[in-house]
Formats: sequence, structure tokens, C-alpha cells
Amino acid sequence: MPTYPFTAIIGQEEMKLALILNVIDPRIGGVMIMGDRGTGKSTTVRALAELLPEVPTVADCPFGCHPQKVADMCSSCRERTAEGEDLPVVYRSTKVVDLPLGATEDRVCGTIDIQKALAEGVKAFEVGLLAQANRGFLYVDEVNLLDDHLVDVLLDSAASGVNVVEREGISVRHPARFVLVGSGNPEEGELRPQLLDRFGLHAQIRTLRDAKRRVAIIRSRSDFDQDPDTFTEKFLGAQKELQDKIVSAQERLNDVTISDDMLVKIAQLCIDLEIDGHRGELVLARAAKALTAFEGRTDVTDADVYRIAVLALRHRLRKDPLATMDNGRRVADKAKEIFGSEMAGA
Repeated sequence: MPTYPFTAIIGQEEMKLALILNVIDPRIGGVMIMGDRGTGKSTTVRALAELLPEVPTVADCPFGCHPQKVADMCSSCRERTAEGEDLPVVYRSTKVVDLPLGATEDRVCGTIDIQKALAEGVKAFEVGLLAQANRGFLYVDEVNLLDDHLVDVLLDSAASGVNVVEREGISVRHPARFVLVGSGNPEEGELRPQLLDRFGLHAQIRTLRDAKRRVAIIRSRSDFDQDPDTFTEKFLGAQKELQDKIVSAQERLNDVTISDDMLVKIAQLCIDLEIDGHRGELVLARAAKALTAFEGRTDVTDADVYRIAVLALRHRLRKDPLATMDNGRRVADKAKEIFGSEMAGA
């Protein structure tokens, strides 16, 4: 089934930037996308995955390990590499794995066949969604309706990059490095603050109120549905340009530096906003470095931090039922105060 081109998506710049930054540096910790129904949340995630270049994978590994990155391999691939075996390699596109609302913990984490383990002395493991999502995206629609325990499991794996399944004294560990994307409609309820805080970035999307842009969306989608190949061909140049920009940013990321003075400003911003814990500073610094790399530079500036401050911090503010200002505006105003009035137009 054809995938709608990422560069053809109109509007929703905040969501698109948040996803791109997580692809550049998955340590940012995923994206929570909250907004109206029918605003292209799942379309955008799939479009970005389709945009990315194919990745090398160990052909017969159920976890899709990278054949050159030993530190990120499962135990089986690591042992085979240590023994000098040439691992079979195939190239595959980046996966987007959907997690349905009714999924059980076994379906998400995988299961161990105890009978086979006892009878044959081998760890018979049936992979779950976390294994399938390794080195890809795990997309959870209506994450605010998901059981809190499952959300905890997802966030733990996303943060550690490892999934651990234990049963009857038998333990299986495997790599689970993925970009976690949760989406939901705020009218159907919010995530608990403790869980919301663990998402790296928080993007809010709204239905466009501009008639011309809405007409452009209708025409674009209609053209795509009628002739996907011809429509996609129009965006091949833009797609390749963005793909190259993302790959270059991934390669440049380790060369990006952030000054001590900038870190002090970031810490002061979190202090002034009364944000609990230190996850806010860490995410904001990582996201600023990813943005800097994406823009083709190696030194983080005030403008970089200001641009993504709302994405990184709006969901970490304490709820104030008497507040008359939106959390995003509170973050933006305080960031403008700390990073300079010239940032107002950034």
C-alpha cells in the first residue's frame, strides 16, 4: 500500500519537527502527540519511516540487530560475532509497529515457552511487539486510554533500550531500541503526570482554521488517492533532500557542543518554571543538539534552545487549575525572558 510522502504533509510543523529530532537522537525519549482526530498523526509517523533509508539487518535475527554494532546486538548475534561467523545481512525499511489498545503484556513483551525450556533445555522465546519495533517506531494511538502498567513497560523499554521477560526463573533479554510515539485526543483524558513526564517531547496539533490550506489538503489527498505513483514522483527531490539532511544530522550529532553557559540557562529555565526532576534539562539539551545538527551546525545557540523549549517542557509543568495561561505560552514567555528578547521572532 503506497505511503503518503512526508514532505507533502501540509502544516503540523511542531509534530514533524519533534519526530525528526527523535530520529536524529532516539535518546530524546519519544514523542507524545495530542490533538484533534483526523489531523494526520499516524500518517505522519508512517511517512517519516518511509522517508528514512533502508538499514542493514542480520537476516536471520528475530530482533533485527545491526550487523556492525556489537554493543547493540542480542546475545545470539554477539556470540556468533565473537566466534568469527559472518552474519548474513539484508537491508530493510524502517518499521512502524502498531500497538493495539487491547494488547496484553505477553503480546507486547513476548513470552517464554516454559515446557520447551524444561524439556529441551533451550530458551524458547516468542517475540512480542517490543522486539518487532527494535530499530524502528512503536506507535500507540490513544495512549491515554492504555493501561498504566503497559505504558510503564513501554517507557521503561524505550528509556533503557532493553526488554526483559522473566517467567518461572527463566529470563530473556533482548534489544528494544525504538522511537516511541504516543498519540491521543485530550478530550478522552490525559496521561498521569508521572507517565507524561517520561515522554521526551510533547507536540500539540490542531485542526487548521485557514480555508486555503484546508482546500490544499483536500486536493493533495485526492490527487494521491487517484494516482499515488504520479503524486509521489513530484516529491522525490524534496524527499531525498530531507533524507540526506537527516542522515547528515545523525552523523554530525556527536560533534555538536553545548556550552556551560547554555546549560546554566537551560537549568535556570527549568527552575523558574518549577519543573520537578532533571529530565526536563536533559531532554531540552539533547533536543537542542539534535536541532543544531539538523540545521547543519555544531554549536548550540540561544535560538536552538528557544525553538524547542515548548516541545520539551510544556508537559512537565505542574497543573494549575487557576492558571489563565496555556502551559506552552508559559514556557515560551519564560524562555524568551532567559534567552533574550531577540528570540521573540524565532
